[in-house]
Amino acid sequence: MDSIAKIKTWIGAIIDIGLMLLALAIVASLLVGGTLPFFGGVVSNITSLVKDLGSNGLVGLITLGVIFWLFAKRSPG
Repeated sequence: MDSIAKIKTWIGAIIDIGLMLLALAIVASLLVGGTLPFFGGVVSNITSLVKDLGSNGLVGLITLGVIFWLFAKRSPG
């Protein structure tokens, strides 16, 4: 069971790093404008994702709920 806890810790750390990089990409893209060489068009991708979810009505709302559930901070059981 110790190895499962260790794997969960690693996965949580990788997700945290990914979310920090996403926040950095959003801020850098808003400050610089356009697409950045390493981050690409993050803001335009997020805008198109939100637009697609909004145009799908209830299915988009359910998908958004699942995405929030996946990224919610939950304490390991």
